[in-house]
Amino acid sequence: MSYYLSKSLPGPFDAVVGRVIQALAARGFGVLTTIDVRDTLKRKLGVDFRPYTILGACNPHYAYRALQAEDRIGTMLPCNVTVMERAPGEIEVCAIDPVASMASVGNPELADIASKVRGLLKEIVDGL
Repeated sequence: MSYYLSKSLPGPFDAVVGRVIQALAARGFGVLTTIDVRDTLKRKLGVDFRPYTILGACNPHYAYRALQAEDRIGTMLPCNVTVMERAPGEIEVCAIDPVASMASVGNPELADIASKVRGLLKEIVDGL
């Protein structure tokens, strides 16, 4: 089982990041955190890295349900979505597969929630 869902698409990097944020919002996800990996690695290590952004996405409805089912599940939230440049104009978007990430918990109620969130994230990624 893969631990992520992905799709490659053409476009300028920043425009794809914007499209991903809009697609997440259309399905009820907010972006709680945005990490510019390229900038962070440059500042912290002085190294050059390709454009790479991590979006910490959260659907409050499902996050609340997951926390009710398993109060320590916050260690696995929010759902990370990455946008990375593979080559100039070739951008890959990856989203965590919550079914894979939550499988180790062994809570059937949580598995059902993860399956629903996976469906939403798959629709988002496929629709880009």
